[in-house]
Amino acid sequence: MAFVNFIIELLKDPRAAIAAWIAMGPGVALGFIFLIVFIETGVVFFPFLPGDSLLFAAGVFAAPDAVTGQSALPLHILLPVVWTAPIIGDQCNYFIGHFFGRRIIKSGKVKAMTPERIAKTEAMIEKWGPLAVFLGRFFPFIRTFMPFISGISGMRWSRFTPFSVLGGLTWSSLFTFLGYFFGNIPAVQKHFELVIVLILAVSLLPTVIGLLKAKFGKKKGGADDAGADSGQLGVAGTAAPKHAAA
Repeated sequence: MAFVNFIIELLKDPRAAIAAWIAMGPGVALGFIFLIVFIETGVVFFPFLPGDSLLFAAGVFAAPDAVTGQSALPLHILLPVVWTAPIIGDQCNYFIGHFFGRRIIKSGKVKAMTPERIAKTEAMIEKWGPLAVFLGRFFPFIRTFMPFISGISGMRWSRFTPFSVLGGLTWSSLFTFLGYFFGNIPAVQKHFELVIVLILAVSLLPTVIGLLKAKFGKKKGGADDAGADSGQLGVAGTAAPKHAAA
């Protein structure tokens, strides 16, 4: 229960969570940031962790204070932490998928790994190949499942890794620098919780759209199939008398 409360508080206000970690020491804060990003990326059971918003909030604390010029989390130390966490996490998740993936899916223990999300991830891999590993990094849930499904699908490690590294570096740098450059703007500071909600909404929007397309596309496809079957029955119905007449 304590872990659930920890995650809820982290989702609600990552800035307050990081501030509490910094109070225990910058090293502790950096350790927690590494751990959260690593777990979201590297452990298929935790796709709901707030990687985007956590990186943004961390970037805010890396920006120099307007008065003292000091930062709570020096950028030159924070960046290597947020770079290495997703890269190592992807490698871990790839090998989990490679060696244990099919058993994990059959067990049904990863409730977030719905058939629709698996299908969306597989469709990205089928369409884009290893480039999907890079693109998937920017979609919540998909970035957790992508290395896992890549390991299951038999994608070669030598093809997976370059795109994984590039995606991890780009994603972590983007959100950290967004927080670094824009997090201390007064309007952002005043409405920080709203900004976090917007980041989460924008991050989740492509996934939601994809799921809706899959749902309604399936219904439309089912109707088309039914029509096709009906047409085939009609053809068969007209062909039968001819055959009989012959």
